[in-house]
Amino acid sequence: MSFTSAEPRARLSEQDCDLGAFRALVEQPTGLSDFPYASTAERNVLVYDSDRLRKAVAAGERRDIQAELVRAFAEGPGIAVFQGAFPDTSVVDHTTAVFDALIAEQRASGAGAGDHFAKPGANDRVWNALEKAALQDPEAFADYYANDILALASAAWLGPGYQVTSQVNVVHPGGAAQTVHRDYHLGFLSNEVAAGYPAHVHRLSPVLTLQGAVAHCDMPVESGPTMYLPHSQKYEPGYLAWRLPQFQAYFEANHIQLPLAKGDAVFFNPALFHAAGTNRTADVRRMANLLQVSSAFGRAMETVDREAVTNAVFPVLLKRKAEGAGEEWLDTVVAACAEGYPFPTNLDSDPPVDGLAPSSQADVVRRAVREEWTPQALREELRAGAERRES
Repeated sequence: MSFTSAEPRARLSEQDCDLGAFRALVEQPTGLSDFPYASTAERNVLVYDSDRLRKAVAAGERRDIQAELVRAFAEGPGIAVFQGAFPDTSVVDHTTAVFDALIAEQRASGAGAGDHFAKPGANDRVWNALEKAALQDPEAFADYYANDILALASAAWLGPGYQVTSQVNVVHPGGAAQTVHRDYHLGFLSNEVAAGYPAHVHRLSPVLTLQGAVAHCDMPVESGPTMYLPHSQKYEPGYLAWRLPQFQAYFEANHIQLPLAKGDAVFFNPALFHAAGTNRTADVRRMANLLQVSSAFGRAMETVDREAVTNAVFPVLLKRKAEGAGEEWLDTVVAACAEGYPFPTNLDSDPPVDGLAPSSQADVVRRAVREEWTPQALREELRAGAERRES
């Protein structure tokens, strides 16, 4: 994060929000030479060829790529597009069918889903799509969340033990744009409440989450893909600025949009100023799977029954292992299913045994995959572990 004064401040207020200082940040160019793994810088947004990244990972360059992604999200434009993140788009299509079934069930039940920054009912929104998709179709879930690019970006920004949550958003033809905003954590608080947190928490909030989206259809600009303001994540008082009229007007006049193809993914710093766009087409039903990936040390926005998700997907892990799936593929799916961090827990009943922390849920699942436990054995151990963690 950048400062608009010589010394770091202990507190921030709306009076610290200076449009001139903001413009000085967001109007800087993105230097492609600073990001050698990127293919282009399209309208100040870094664009990566996912096949090229895969080859570099296979050549032992994973850590270098991840270091570059950290620079991109923190010091660079704050956003990166990964073209061809899903090279086999049938995986996306299979998951789209799962999402469509969930939407149909939601409509049939009469349940509605509101939206954070758009009018309720304007879109089809499925909350906690991660858990619902796993229970609806564990095979589709495993194939989808085994994606190496999603794992590469998530681990780059958040490290191990990250927590994946997912919300499906479908914007129909004519669907109006969202208002500009920043995302979770501080972005979901009123200015009055956000101003109560010290400045260092404003700097901390963006590193606890990585925002992402997977395109489930081709998204021309006319269909309203997300509007972004590159480099805006670096503006320190930004959690207090985005609601101010002069900053909203600047965003409206200067945001960028990039088309996406089905199977592309985009990840961005949650402090980036952004908003979903208006769908001006007559026939594009714009579907994106919105990913909010949280640090093991933070609080995810949604409650996910990871015990239920893991039990649903575990038979698929055993099946795919028998079919020759590698350890990295299996581990990536486990990371999307199970809780990767052992705390909070009840240390009286769940004490550390071989180290400073007890086993996490993900540790147990990985062991169960290695040792090929029965689904019932894992189910019983996960339930026992949950009971040990209870107060």
